[in-house]
Amino acid sequence: MSVRSRTRPLVPALLSAALLTAGCAGQEDAESGPENPSSSATPHGYVEGATEAAEQQSRLLLGDPGTGDTRVLDLITGKIHDTARRAGVTELTTDGRFGYFHGADGTHVLDSGAWMVDHGDHVHYYRAKIQEVGELPGGPGTSIRSDAGATVVTAADGTADVHSRADLEKGTLGTPARLPGTYAGPVVPYAEHLIALTRDGDAPAKVAVLDRSGKRVAAPESECEDPQGDAVTRRGVVLGCADGALLVREDDGTFTAEKITYGEGVPKKERAARFRHRPDSSTLTAAAGGNAVWVLDVTKRAWTRVETGPVVAANTAGEGSPLLVLETDGALHGYDMSTGEETAVTEPLLTDVPEAASGEAPAPVIEVDRSRAYLNDPAGRRVYEIDYNDALRVARTFDLDVRPSLMAETGR
Repeated sequence: MSVRSRTRPLVPALLSAALLTAGCAGQEDAESGPENPSSSATPHGYVEGATEAAEQQSRLLLGDPGTGDTRVLDLITGKIHDTARRAGVTELTTDGRFGYFHGADGTHVLDSGAWMVDHGDHVHYYRAKIQEVGELPGGPGTSIRSDAGATVVTAADGTADVHSRADLEKGTLGTPARLPGTYAGPVVPYAEHLIALTRDGDAPAKVAVLDRSGKRVAAPESECEDPQGDAVTRRGVVLGCADGALLVREDDGTFTAEKITYGEGVPKKERAARFRHRPDSSTLTAAAGGNAVWVLDVTKRAWTRVETGPVVAANTAGEGSPLLVLETDGALHGYDMSTGEETAVTEPLLTDVPEAASGEAPAPVIEVDRSRAYLNDPAGRRVYEIDYNDALRVARTFDLDVRPSLMAETGR
């Protein structure tokens, strides 16, 4: 592998470490004392078998459906780790730590060894060894959603199993608990509960709030016709519907559901069906047909349609950052999300975008974190690191020994 590197600034990293220590110190003081004498022996944020770091420990999970080869690219060290070959994999998803390699007969779970824990006023970043976890049942159409306590596997037939997150972190799948009934979309862990869509016959789906055992504890007034797509944001859970989106929120134990409509009728082929965003961001993107992108500002409860060229992939880091769109010309384009004006464009990066976009191979994806974006080039056997705040400058290029047709970022 060859890498053109950038230098990571030392001062921000040291400052981040200082802030992390200071932020945790207050919590340690609050937790220590006569009632909790052992707290001083175990540092706040300690995780057995992991190393805590002052900055994000991003890694890229990569897969080649043609050969079954998989890799993990450590974006801090630049090293590539070989992982088990997985034949028949057609999709790769992640929850920020674990990679889920979806195949025809099941889903393989890989612990990337990179994750973060958000404590609200500060964040902990961890790195640990990469390890294989096991094989989940469920073929095409299986969806996996997680939070700090649970991982829910929803099958194509609407049945859902809840796995203990602690089991996965120990390297085992454990014994899941089956939720009662069936659901009209992925069951999403949120606010120590589960957000589900239920449907009675041909009626529109409705939101049900479940406890972790599957018992319904709330049913906020809602309707969602033809549900497609979901995302967890700091503002709540977003569920895509035919007329826009439902925002499900929790406030002091009370759950509400609010519709964010498109404001006009949108043909089915132009609806937002799959959201992409930076984790924890409240700005979502989704293809709006072949030549435009939807931007949903959850904070402002507003949709914006940005006219682009033919769309292959889209994403954004959120407010103040450009909308990133890979188009069929092989170039990455940057757009101002408020005005729709194109602000930057790269030289063509991908050589087989028309083939990928036609469905003959998985389309490339754009992964985004707080400072960089990553774009996979299967034909060129490489991944590009893009500084989206510097006119889409290519900061690093990672040359690989596999075709990275599947890609997902962890550690965010």
